[in-house]
Amino acid sequence: MMSKHTLTLSELLKYDDIVIQCHDNPDADALASGFALRWFFEKKGKEARFIYRGSKKIRKSNLVIMVNELEIPVCYEPNYSHKPELLITVDSQYGQRNITMTPAETIAVIDHHQVTEKLPALSEVRSNMGSCATIIWDMIREEGLDISQEPNLQTALYYGLYSDTNRFAELSNPLDRDMVESLRIRESVVKLMNNSNISMAELEITGRAIIGYDYFDSDKCMILQAEPCDPNILGVISDFSLETENVDVCVAYYVTPEEVKFSVRSCVREVHANELAGFIAENIGGGGGHMYKAGGVIHPEKLPEHDPDDLKKNVSSLIKERLLAYYDRYEIIYASTQEADITGMRRYGKIPVEMGCVRLTDMYPVGSLVDVRTMEGDIQVKIEEDTYLMIGIEGEVYPIDRKKMERSYRFLDHPYTHEFEYEPSIKLTLGGERKAVIPYAKAVISTGQSYIYARPVDKYIKVFTKWDEENYYSGEPGDYLAVREEDLTDIYRIRKDLFPRLYKEEPLN
Repeated sequence: MMSKHTLTLSELLKYDDIVIQCHDNPDADALASGFALRWFFEKKGKEARFIYRGSKKIRKSNLVIMVNELEIPVCYEPNYSHKPELLITVDSQYGQRNITMTPAETIAVIDHHQVTEKLPALSEVRSNMGSCATIIWDMIREEGLDISQEPNLQTALYYGLYSDTNRFAELSNPLDRDMVESLRIRESVVKLMNNSNISMAELEITGRAIIGYDYFDSDKCMILQAEPCDPNILGVISDFSLETENVDVCVAYYVTPEEVKFSVRSCVREVHANELAGFIAENIGGGGGHMYKAGGVIHPEKLPEHDPDDLKKNVSSLIKERLLAYYDRYEIIYASTQEADITGMRRYGKIPVEMGCVRLTDMYPVGSLVDVRTMEGDIQVKIEEDTYLMIGIEGEVYPIDRKKMERSYRFLDHPYTHEFEYEPSIKLTLGGERKAVIPYAKAVISTGQSYIYARPVDKYIKVFTKWDEENYYSGEPGDYLAVREEDLTDIYRIRKDLFPRLYKEEPLN
């Protein structure tokens, strides 16, 4: 990962009197984040105190187990009065309502939530991460420290991300996935925490939510409103409800004055849960996850009609409207079952742009099933003798067979070197070490002998390509629907911002 961040942990080593504070009523991510940060200072010969404040001591069973079994050195300090030289808030931002203000000479913030307060100079906020634990893991890694011999710390980081992303259902950033794959955890402790995650009160909340569902027969989707609870309970509610006959998609949510949390589940390939979550939260929050499991948050103050007295009613109407609007939004194209209608399309040739090309048999044997990870997500590829992987100008990757690759590109006499926000990587689907793709890549450039037909679309589309019949690529108005001149079933979409950088119009044959 390229280092484009504003704070490094080494910048904090000039301070001696250090306090780490997580938000009041801490969750697993807050505890893991503070634990990891304190471990860093200890390794650097610095003493740091890890505290939380507020009116409630940790009582939830899974968190008590986490603190005790993983030996997390956190102290409950409701009346803390010392003014440290440096106060670092983790999984929260200084001045927010969910963290008791502790005066300090210098403030630092490490968080993964949306920025709601003016940040101090010493800040590292990555709102696209699934957990604060991931950020601190990455910052520790950038300092060159190795946590592979720290099973308690690794387990805490794992459980912090696991809990904050609804059991990994809401993972959307590749760095989150990288952390999970790198950790060696105490599985028995994770199982113990998981089996102590639901209280009797939360069990009752689950039952009441399931009884009070709204069902929409035309789209086979269901909405369930729960009382405020641990966000993981929303996943329990939506998972259970999705097992119901004729329910393909489910959204469960709760409303509080501070936030609206929601969980999305899908069991059909035509609806990616992460895309639906993003659509529900568009411009008013954030959402992400996997194809079949996702979730998100809505910020009440960003609602078009923000009336605290009618918040539940407004949220209920908004979620229903957006869910049904999502179904009306898309045209679905199945490339494997149809030829493209090129009526109204124009002919384009590739502009000579340097790209990367990897022969996948240089990395893994023929027949291997691999997962390729990019900033846009993971794609699965079965390696054949002639399977290559192209690396585009923004780090996007896609498979191509040798015949099409040699027709479209020629190799250059220098290696391919390029830096992206996230470098594509690859591993065997069934496990194994993850490898960076770029060291195996060779530089190529368009031959000018490959042509496509394309047209801009005026509606939202989902394209199931020949290469992957289980996953679709979404397009929006202005994007291009394209098809190879020599194969009218090789249909795909090209983003509108990339198209003029990659193609130029050519005369029709």
